[in-house]
Amino acid sequence: MTSKIITISIALFFLQSCKNEKTYSSVDEVNWRNRMVKAKLQDSLIQGQTYLSVYSAIYSETEHRLHSLTATVSIRNINVSDTIYIDKAVYYDTHGNAIRTYFKNTIYVAPMETVEIVIDEHDKEGGSGANFLFDWKVKPDSSLPFFESVMISTSGQQGISFTTQGKEIQR
Repeated sequence: MTSKIITISIALFFLQSCKNEKTYSSVDEVNWRNRMVKAKLQDSLIQGQTYLSVYSAIYSETEHRLHSLTATVSIRNINVSDTIYIDKAVYYDTHGNAIRTYFKNTIYVAPMETVEIVIDEHDKEGGSGANFLFDWKVKPDSSLPFFESVMISTSGQQGISFTTQGKEIQR
């Protein structure tokens, strides 16, 4: 009997120690490394900044009940022939605290390409007032990058979804 208890205790210990810490799919270093710009960019590029609201949670029924959402943040290059460059993508929480920066070096987005950041439904750090700030560069005669977010969640037969669009910040 004692050997069964010891065996079960050891098995439970190993099961507990095998749990991996939760990682969120929205932090994909490999994807960003493959998109890094390795050459020096032209000095003639126009710099800009765009704000995008992203809801990782919204209130349901009362201010005491939050409903978690999955957010897909799209960075879209709407140019047919020009590449755009994203210097920084910073994710902020409801209180204005920077949660994470998605890449350390400038990345490129090819003509008509879309690059996405996914905020998992289980990633509750952003809260109901989460947002992004993007720093970008484009050629002088190019269209500006287009930033959009789609938030969605389903539970049983109920579902909710909506979108937000980025707003260029005037300097």
